[in-house]
Amino acid sequence: MKSTGLAYLLWCCCFLGFCGIHRFYNGKWITGLIWFFTGGLFLIGQIIDLFLIPGMTERAEYRVRLRQERINSRVAQSMGY
Repeated sequence: MKSTGLAYLLWCCCFLGFCGIHRFYNGKWITGLIWFFTGGLFLIGQIIDLFLIPGMTERAEYRVRLRQERINSRVAQSMGY
């Protein structure tokens, strides 16, 4: 289960020089790499993400649950349920 609090904590890694870690956590690998190599889009993107993190985390959690639901239904079908 994805946590908004943990995403904000990972966002704080930008103070240690690791921008974009919160995007990796939420499954946004490409923009995570962009943030990582550009310093959070020169810190502008990093600041904007303060407002976007709750929605990002919610969508990532939805994708995880949907994927798990698909796996569960395939297992049930293979078992004949």
